[in-house]
Parts: sequence; structure tokens; C-alpha cells
Amino acid sequence: MADYTAKQIKDMQAGFGGGFVKVRAELGVTAFGMQLIQLPPDYSDYPEHDHSDSAQEEVFLALSGSGWIEIEGERVELDGETVVRVGADARRKVFAGPQGLRMVVIGGCPGEAYKIVPTTELEAA
Repeated sequence: MADYTAKQIKDMQAGFGGGFVKVRAELGVTAFGMQLIQLPPDYSDYPEHDHSDSAQEEVFLALSGSGWIEIEGERVELDGETVVRVGADARRKVFAGPQGLRMVVIGGCPGEAYKIVPTTELEAA
């Protein structure tokens, strides 16, 4: 029997009012972090942050809608044609455009085994 998991996004557990879909946990992924972020139109309250404490780098890929990510004050479009990698120490903040934004965020620490963050587990707050 083939080893795989397939689930509809609408059937996956989400936190933060549906904006943080726990894709990694739902699919049973343990090798890297991965979430689906869904932001409503013109959303600007995504928290500015970095991962200097954990050394995690992230990759952002828009699936639908539009928006941008500000990295240390520099604007980079998230448009479905651009994939963005952000290093651990760089401050980043995501903004949604007028259609909203659905994006996949993948993270991990270079040279280290992935450590699951408890808040990304199913049933976590």
C-alpha cells in the first residue's frame, strides 16, 4: 500500500479564525514545518517577526489572491509566480491585497532535524 495522505483544505483544522491551517499536522509531516495561511482582503495585522531565536528560515508561496511581504522594509510581491525565502534573522510581515491571500509557508532550520512547534499540533490553541 502506498504511503501518502490527501485531505481537502476545508476539512483541515485551523487556528486564528481559520487563518492558520495546520497542514503539517493534518498530513502527518514531521520532516519540516508547513502551514497554509489565509488572509482576508486588505489584511495588515499579520505579525511582524523573525526567527532568530529558533534559526528557522521560511519559504513563502502564494496559491491564490495577492499580497506582499515586507522584509526589513523591502517589499516583495506574493503573486503566485514568485517564491520567497527569508532567513531566520530577517524581520518579515505579510500583507494581503484586495482579493485576500492564501499562501503556503514552509520552514526549517538549516542543518538540523525539524522540531515540531506545539502550537502547530492538532487541537492546540
